[in-house]
Amino acid sequence: MAVIFRDAQPRDLAAMVAMLADDPLGKAREGADMAPYLEAFDEIIGNPMHQMIVGETGGRIVAMCQLTILAGLSRQGAKRALVEAVRVVADLRGQKLGEALMAECESRARAAGALVMQLTTDKTRLRAHAFYDRLGFTASHIGYKKNL
Repeated sequence: MAVIFRDAQPRDLAAMVAMLADDPLGKAREGADMAPYLEAFDEIIGNPMHQMIVGETGGRIVAMCQLTILAGLSRQGAKRALVEAVRVVADLRGQKLGEALMAECESRARAAGALVMQLTTDKTRLRAHAFYDRLGFTASHIGYKKNL
């Protein structure tokens, strides 16, 4: 299957939100009102340090993520790439789309000068943990979140 990775466009937003909502954690977090998603999308694409990436095949959006390049002081001022909201449509999982998406992120991160690529994943997502382990990520830190 040929997938083209590109920057997301507003027309892709409904498919992206559907992917975010298509799991037990997402069902509890996501909503039907598109207004907050459109506002967030506009803010994301308006910042040159953020990239919303989608994978498309046959006119269908089948994968997505957000890539953010962060400037930092540690590691001698190294830039970091933060990957968020990694999703592949349920009916195409297991077909290497996630690997291709993460390779696209890594390529873009390197091109932006990032020396580290990092992400968080929910503790309950055991299949995701195995996926990231297989791609060479190391579960080296404990992540914390606080709802505000």
